[in-house]
Amino acid sequence: LIHGGTSGIGTTALMLCREFGIEAFATAGSADKCAAIHNLGGEAINYREQDFAAVIAEKTAGQGVNVILDIMGGSYLNGNISALGMDGRLVMLGFLGGARANDIDLLAILGKRAVVTGSLLRARTSAEKAAIADQLREHVWPVLAAGRCLPMIDKVYPLTDAAKAHAHMEAGDHIGKIVLKID
Repeated sequence: LIHGGTSGIGTTALMLCREFGIEAFATAGSADKCAAIHNLGGEAINYREQDFAAVIAEKTAGQGVNVILDIMGGSYLNGNISALGMDGRLVMLGFLGGARANDIDLLAILGKRAVVTGSLLRARTSAEKAAIADQLREHVWPVLAAGRCLPMIDKVYPLTDAAKAHAHMEAGDHIGKIVLKID
């Protein structure tokens, strides 16, 4: 399950899932974004119209998903735990929905033997970063080099229009990356 399926991270994750034969679900908040997820090979869940955890339960016959990439944080934590399958892994990448969560059922985490982890490169050692780079070179770079998983660019702005680019991002209508161009 990929939250923010039409973000830069989300579109890349969906393309990699498609490339490696992984069934993927992704959340988005509009029909256009759900269509984009479908075009990327994922099954879309419109979070404005559906409870993503309920959809995952239905679509997986109650088994849940193996991995969740989460950019939302606190506001999605209980739903994410519910959507995880046995021995599932929740990878927290951001906190758009807040950095704090209330009323967490720790027994649900224990019962599923779930792993809840966060991921930031900044705090990693040079050796850890090098190991990640090695894995990317081995598994992902060949896919990129073959042109099968290229970043989706929503819009390119000159650096002088950084404020407009930021406003476009905050509006939430983009699909893929918003790029600042340095001339």
